[in-house]
Amino acid sequence: MFSFSDVIGQEEAKQRLRLEVQEGRVAHALLFCGPEGSGKLPLALAYARYLSCPHRTATDACGTCPSCVKWEKLIHPDVHFAFPIVKTATPKKKEVCDDYITAWRSMLLENTYFTLPHWIDEMKGENKQLLIYSKESDEIIRKLSLKSSEGGYKVVIIWLPEKMHETGANKLLKLLEEPPAQTVFLLVSENPEQLLTTILSRTQRFNLPRIAEGDMVEALQSRYGIQPQESANLAHVVNGNFIRALEEICLSSESAAFLELFISLMRLSYQRKIREMKQWSETMAAMSREKQKHFLEYAQRLLRENFIYNLHRPEMTYMSNPEQQFSVRFSPFINERNVIGMMHELSEAQIHIEQNVNPKMVFFDFSLKIIVLLKQ
Repeated sequence: MFSFSDVIGQEEAKQRLRLEVQEGRVAHALLFCGPEGSGKLPLALAYARYLSCPHRTATDACGTCPSCVKWEKLIHPDVHFAFPIVKTATPKKKEVCDDYITAWRSMLLENTYFTLPHWIDEMKGENKQLLIYSKESDEIIRKLSLKSSEGGYKVVIIWLPEKMHETGANKLLKLLEEPPAQTVFLLVSENPEQLLTTILSRTQRFNLPRIAEGDMVEALQSRYGIQPQESANLAHVVNGNFIRALEEICLSSESAAFLELFISLMRLSYQRKIREMKQWSETMAAMSREKQKHFLEYAQRLLRENFIYNLHRPEMTYMSNPEQQFSVRFSPFINERNVIGMMHELSEAQIHIEQNVNPKMVFFDFSLKIIVLLKQ
């Protein structure tokens, strides 16, 4: 676990990171960016383990030294994690990441490819706001003031730094700019454009591409025993996103539910069933805001795929079998006259959800606009 060999594809990125360590050019603050499912977090973990290993080889951590053994259990004393949490006062006060460290370790030990909704489910934090609170920065400053237990690098891995409270982010600016000797910050971001410019200016950006289709096929076959033709089809559909590949393998109930919600909305809007559309909106409003945003992202992707489906170029479409079955009849309704308008309305709805606008109003208003757009 947590080795470069566990990261799917991304050979060029792995080699670049290894060379920087071997040549003594370790950046004090790296910002890992790239598309969802490209392996940003697994790569950051493998890099941190490589830095921590005193007997590292030319290609990976040794895997047998005391440092590597502690890494296997995620209990290395010089490696610290920060990630979004739900702040609670009762029944037990929870306000820093260490209060959730058992759940975090369990999540990583099970699988390093996951998204924020997966972490929300692990914490049972639905309908709650997740942040990296200001007190976490105080904890990081305190931990880094201590001497290294192993005598090597001290590493701070911040997952989703865009979720940092502004006050807490500002507290870390000095440390990011001038950290103690042999201290490395690894920030793993899904939306770097949401980071403070003062954070961005103090980090070195490390961009990852989507996972190559050939690497995805190999991983699906070797790790999950999927047959060659099926793995090739799946690798094409997920378009370099291994998290989505896992969801497809596990027949994600969330993805299936989103497809049903999307189909229901389009049918109700086309039939102009206003009362049922209002009920649909109430169903959406009952979900957590993260799931609402996730649905809107899903809907945008499905609309794009249906528009491209009309071009009759199967190599350019990335849909699962259930999605394709639906698109056979639905895609003719998505054309150059309405696709831009529908994408715009979905994007506006997503912005309003992020701004905490009443979700019942957001989804009902959106569904009414779909009535007009579908007829174009």
